[in-house]
Amino acid sequence: MGSLSSQGYKKIQIIISDGGSTDSTLEIAKKYKAKILNNKLKTAESGKSLGLKNAKGAYVLLLDSDNILPNKYWITKMLAPLLANKEIIGSEPWKFTYRKNSGFIERYSALMGANDPYAWFTGNVDKINHLNNTWPFPELIEQNNKDFLLLKLSKRNKIPTIGANGTIFRADFLKKFNNGDYLFDIDIINRAIQEKSFLFAKTKIGIIHTYSESSVSKFIRKQSRRITDFYFYKKNRKTNWDTKTSLENLKFLIYSLLIIPSLITSIKGFVKKKDFAWFFHPIACWITSIIYLYQTVKYKFKILQNNDRKSWSQ
Repeated sequence: MGSLSSQGYKKIQIIISDGGSTDSTLEIAKKYKAKILNNKLKTAESGKSLGLKNAKGAYVLLLDSDNILPNKYWITKMLAPLLANKEIIGSEPWKFTYRKNSGFIERYSALMGANDPYAWFTGNVDKINHLNNTWPFPELIEQNNKDFLLLKLSKRNKIPTIGANGTIFRADFLKKFNNGDYLFDIDIINRAIQEKSFLFAKTKIGIIHTYSESSVSKFIRKQSRRITDFYFYKKNRKTNWDTKTSLENLKFLIYSLLIIPSLITSIKGFVKKKDFAWFFHPIACWITSIIYLYQTVKYKFKILQNNDRKSWSQ
């Protein structure tokens, strides 16, 4: 919240959808005069939906608890495309901010442009990575402006997972396509483009994503939550993300378990930007493939249990 309060843009309503914090979150929220809501359903998606229903501004910023704004001009720069063109419905940072002194898993995520190696492997990411330093969906770019990429999103093209980690939407657009008690941010665009095409800005700025920092155990928990939530909340979603073929899944499993292919990726990355965090990639792939396979088998045999949120923590 400190990075929000320090913004040069001061017309900010801070809303905290609390799912039962046991740390100092609520005390900090009160310090910054945030509106605190009781998120009874406890998931991040239910919290976003609850927050949206209580938002009063013309724009809504979806900011996760592990996001930090990197500078005091961040909101001003993110809003600039929306203020310049009323046809643009949202703005999102085009990369994760790389911090050389941060945890090695945070650095790995920033280097790869993704915190999930499976998403990176299947090309379903929307952030620049340091392997090729280009935005991964050039076919969507209408204009490459100085401060942002102007994208045209339509159902004719594959759409990346736009919506997470610091996305600003026009509030009326977001409220129109909100899915009841759960707001699955990456589903919003895919629902909207079924009606018509939209303009969207990928602003040339980063956002800090402290994902797991340096904790492998936290990375394991988050990957397990990710796949478990995916299966348990499929019925609440309007977008079907379960479209990966068995062949793609098998390729990722082989890529991960053989170690050598993922190690080659690490070496290529290290040549581009020297940071030993690249070498977490084979470990991240191995962990992810085993967890995803294990949880998928349990789901197929109907023995997968939902996440226990009584002891929920980042």
